[in-house]
Parts: sequence; structure tokens; C-alpha cells
Amino acid sequence: MKSTCKAILLVEDDEVDAMTVRRALKELHVVNPLVQVENGEEGLSYLRQPGQVVPCIILLDLNMPVMGGIEFLQLVKQDPALKRIPVVVLTTSEEQQDKVASFDLGVAGYIRKPVDYRQFVEAVRKVDAYWTLSELPQ
Repeated sequence: MKSTCKAILLVEDDEVDAMTVRRALKELHVVNPLVQVENGEEGLSYLRQPGQVVPCIILLDLNMPVMGGIEFLQLVKQDPALKRIPVVVLTTSEEQQDKVASFDLGVAGYIRKPVDYRQFVEAVRKVDAYWTLSELPQ
């Protein structure tokens, strides 16, 4: 996403979906390391580790055990040290309330995971292109 090689944080409990993200990023020659956690609780724990480098972007699933994406998003956006990290929801949810809640909480984007792999790669390509061009505050 950015040549500074900050990590991309993937908050995703489904291993097949996580593997698809990894594969798409590799195919697109994205050099940022990918860190995967399986739920919002693990995501917060990762982000709040002392000395942890803040990721350049968070790719967030919504439907996860332990702590789902909306609750994770609420806590991230309330934390002054984390609230400026761009979050893109990458989910299978078709629920309008999930979309509304996500944008109310300040997501940078909301993408329904395409079932077709080529369409999925194209969606990730667009996210990569946008965040490669976007300037983030330091």
C-alpha cells in the first residue's frame, strides 16, 4: 500500500478469506507485510502492544467471534492513538445496518467480498491504488 512497508492489519477469522487476501496482495506485488488476527479483541491487543508500529491500513471483517468488527471499530475510533488509521471493511455482510454503522463510525470504505477471485483481486487492486496515492497524517 505504501512503500514505507508498514504492515497491513487484516482482522479476519475465516482462514480461506485470509488466504485469498494474502494471495491477492501477492499477485498485486504489494510489499507491505500482512499481519492477520482472528477477531477484534486480538486486533486491539496487537494495536495496543507497546512500541507497535501503527499499520498503514486495517482490512476488517465484520462477522467474527469474540469481538466483531463493529465493536472493534467503535473502540479503535475512540482511541486517540488509533482513530486515524484508515479502516476498510471487507465483508460478506449485505445488511444495510452494518454499512450504516460502519460509516457512522468513520470507515474509509466498505467492500462486499466478491465471490469470484478475479473480482476480489480487482477490489483489492482498487484499495491498494487508492491508499498508495492517499496521504495520511503522521
